[in-house]
Amino acid sequence: MKRQNQSSVVEFILLGFSNFPELQEQLFGVFLVIYLVTLMGNAIIIFIISLEQSLHVPMYLFLLNLSVVDVSFSAVIMPEMLVVLSIEKTTITFVGCFAQMYLLLLFGGTECFLLGAMAYDRFAAICHPLSYSVIMNKSVFIKLVMFSWVSGIMVATVQTTWVFSFPFCGPSEINHLFCETPPVLELVCADTFLFEIYAFTGTILIIVVPFLLILLSYIRILFAILKMPSTTGRQKAFSTCASHLTSVALFYGTANMTYLQPKSGYSPETKKLMSLAYTLLTPLLNPLIYSLRNSEMKRALKKLWRRKIDLHTV
Repeated sequence: MKRQNQSSVVEFILLGFSNFPELQEQLFGVFLVIYLVTLMGNAIIIFIISLEQSLHVPMYLFLLNLSVVDVSFSAVIMPEMLVVLSIEKTTITFVGCFAQMYLLLLFGGTECFLLGAMAYDRFAAICHPLSYSVIMNKSVFIKLVMFSWVSGIMVATVQTTWVFSFPFCGPSEINHLFCETPPVLELVCADTFLFEIYAFTGTILIIVVPFLLILLSYIRILFAILKMPSTTGRQKAFSTCASHLTSVALFYGTANMTYLQPKSGYSPETKKLMSLAYTLLTPLLNPLIYSLRNSEMKRALKKLWRRKIDLHTV
């Protein structure tokens, strides 16, 4: 029987974009640039917020956590992806695949909850400005950040352990760029019906519910902004919210399409592109979205730069 042959699969082969060998070299160059820009952009945000005391408020501390998640997300996926694009057949061990899936789910789940917490922070700041310091005090902020990280750890632990408790009897080729749950699950030679029910329910709770709460928060925020008497105040509030909404739409939209799709919903190549949208583009664009549109971030960067120049001239 198939179950008896499960020990024959000791490692997986990541196929990547092997159907398009002529594009491998160009894609390697593009992804390498994306990886370096992502690391640099998020590192700058972490650096600025960590060193500038005026930015040690919930809004920017949430952003610091988001940048840590995005850097980690990229570090888990991009090096392996670059290897896949540079070698004809890339193998990854069971342990390596388990670790990659675990960390991918950990950081992905944490980002879902962090984006939800950031929406709540904007809701409190715009809809209840006079009592904001009470609603979003240090204790509440720490609890929201801890909840986001602990939830990501729990999701990753349950889902990854369950997936790798199934027998893998062969074939061992993962038609993907990295060890993501849906393509790995296709290689399981056992009944995965219960897991699929859990995964669908979990996705609803982890992705859809926070997304709906974010939408409700922004509906309330929109009405509050429209009631503001000051045009400058409305523009500032819209600018802050637009940054967050852009990140939310990009991350949740592509993650929903990846994890809530039926098995035969999309071709393997389409699935790869959708995965790339939230694993590559979100970490790449978040620093650009939040820093370029934010005057306080730019002001803090100039302040730190002037301080560095003054130290060198003394």
